[in-house]
Amino acid sequence: MSTTPLKGNAVIGQSGGPTAVINQSLVGVVEGLNASANFDGQIFGARHAVDGMMSGDFIDLTGWDQARLDRLAGTPSSGLGSSRHKPKQDDVRAMTRYFEEHGIRYFFYIGGNDSSDTCRIVSEVAQEDGYEMHSFHVPKTVDNDLVLNDHTPGWGSAAKFVAQAFMGDDLDNQALPGVKINVVMGRHAGFLTAASVLGRRPGSNDGPHLVYVPEADFDADKFVADVAKVYDRIGRCVVAVSEGIHDKDGTPMAAKLAEMQGHRVERDAHGNVQLSGSGALADFLAQAVKDYMGRRTRVRADTYGYLQRSFSGVVSDNDAAEARAAGRKAAELATQGVRSGSIAIQRVPGDNYRIEYNRIELSDVAAKTRHLPDEWIVNGNDISDKFVEYATPIVGDLPVVERIDGW
Repeated sequence: MSTTPLKGNAVIGQSGGPTAVINQSLVGVVEGLNASANFDGQIFGARHAVDGMMSGDFIDLTGWDQARLDRLAGTPSSGLGSSRHKPKQDDVRAMTRYFEEHGIRYFFYIGGNDSSDTCRIVSEVAQEDGYEMHSFHVPKTVDNDLVLNDHTPGWGSAAKFVAQAFMGDDLDNQALPGVKINVVMGRHAGFLTAASVLGRRPGSNDGPHLVYVPEADFDADKFVADVAKVYDRIGRCVVAVSEGIHDKDGTPMAAKLAEMQGHRVERDAHGNVQLSGSGALADFLAQAVKDYMGRRTRVRADTYGYLQRSFSGVVSDNDAAEARAAGRKAAELATQGVRSGSIAIQRVPGDNYRIEYNRIELSDVAAKTRHLPDEWIVNGNDISDKFVEYATPIVGDLPVVERIDGW
């Protein structure tokens, strides 16, 4: 939907969970605005996303030199700070008052599906109130769960971290055999947990040997039987489990455990159950395996938690480049006169990996969730080679290891 370029300033916010490349998108928006012949205003960053916009807490990013921008782009986590605040109409009207005060006509919001919904709300309320503004959502999420996107900036680097962490854990498990369970982020989508298989060598006994994602119902009895079967076959077992696994009724296991133990289930402003702040799921699964297999079995469990999101030094080159390009594209379209939209990363069919950055409607992506395809899930406890083909060019090269025969 095109109108005309607007005269005025721009504001950028970063929302939701940080990632290793979210600052690439921030810098991409700044670079896109600086390169536009239609934009000659100031560029503001909002501290802690909509919280800063509602209080007029802005940082002036205008005139930053390229060396400083490059350093920021290569720094993990959200440089402006983040928020999970979901604004109501009165909140948006408070924001637009500060937008008017600062002459802001361009609004860029970097985040996941909840953030795209916030961008939609801001765009619609501003339009209802007659405040002329261009609003763009720039994609980000380690969950890789935005609809109409082939993949999402942030996931490639988090997936690389998960893949390498499992490679190391599998080597550890070979040296001291036993059962090792790792809980990985993923509320409703299993893309990040699935990335645990990317370091497995074809035809080997490399772990993870079992993978459980939210797209398949979780059965605790089947789980312990699966583990025992692998352990009996090769004398050890490495397991990847998504934090969002749920029973056949759709109740997340982590929330179920919290309630069983008498703890209050915490939710954010968008209604999401907090899953990553506790090791209860890992402890429960480890205890279940011990009870089933016997106390002498060496069983350990870890929860990767927030470590996966902004780990420095494990960044996918493609992920970083695509995050920056998505920000540039949003700025380009907005300053050309496109009133609103979300940038989608879409793969071009063919043998060689190539992607395009296309505008989609905010309502098409807002608050919707993309899931790991059923055909990539094997028997409810493994991931197919089709996923590996899909993910490899996004994640990039992994370390090459050598192993002694017989191990």
